[in-house]
Amino acid sequence: MQEAHSSIEPTFSEFRRKVQESELLAPAVSHLLRRLHFSGRLSIVVQNGNVLKSGYEEGYFTRRSDHRLT
Repeated sequence: MQEAHSSIEPTFSEFRRKVQESELLAPAVSHLLRRLHFSGRLSIVVQNGNVLKSGYEEGYFTRRSDHRLT
């Protein structure tokens, strides 16, 4: 049990580093987001290492210069 735990620690540390440094997306996806000037929220649901669901929500962030219609 101790051996399995010690092999997971470096993997989890690498995962945590990638989350903190915003390196979760593949470079190709990051490139597409920049080309689209996408502003929004991406969500990914993972269970046991498998992606169960993913989605996006556009317009999550707003600019102060933008005026909302009410």
